[in-house]
Amino acid sequence: MKQDTDGLGLLLHDAARAVRKRFEARTSHLGLSTAQWRLLAQLSREPRATQARLADLLDIEPISVSRLIDRMEQGGWVRREADPCDRRARLVVPTQKTLDAYAGIAAIADEVYAEALQGIDPARRADLVTMLRTIATNLDVPARGECPHQTSKASR
Repeated sequence: MKQDTDGLGLLLHDAARAVRKRFEARTSHLGLSTAQWRLLAQLSREPRATQARLADLLDIEPISVSRLIDRMEQGGWVRREADPCDRRARLVVPTQKTLDAYAGIAAIADEVYAEALQGIDPARRADLVTMLRTIATNLDVPARGECPHQTSKASR
């Protein structure tokens, strides 16, 4: 069984990196940094996230996320709102500008995904996506009683 999972972490990282680099090459003309695109992508999945949650999702330090959000707020990409679950926290919410930009790159993402999945039978593609979702869910389940936009790491 161990052989089945040898190098799994590296394979996942390398595959994600290759997809990200191809995507970045195709979207460089839009003028947003990789960190900004990653933040927009996270907000498209979770449109009301705390700064701590975004730091966790992006795997960067909270102060770096704060600076990133400051720049994106100044550019009209996001806004901050009060968090109904935690008076001390603020939620980061995408603006219409973000929603429009994200919708515009969906076709580019689809092209990159099609290129990445060349040679894989369509039925196995669906299985791959299902398995990757399962892995992500298994390792990122909020603790009982937390707000849905928080993780146990983010609430510490």
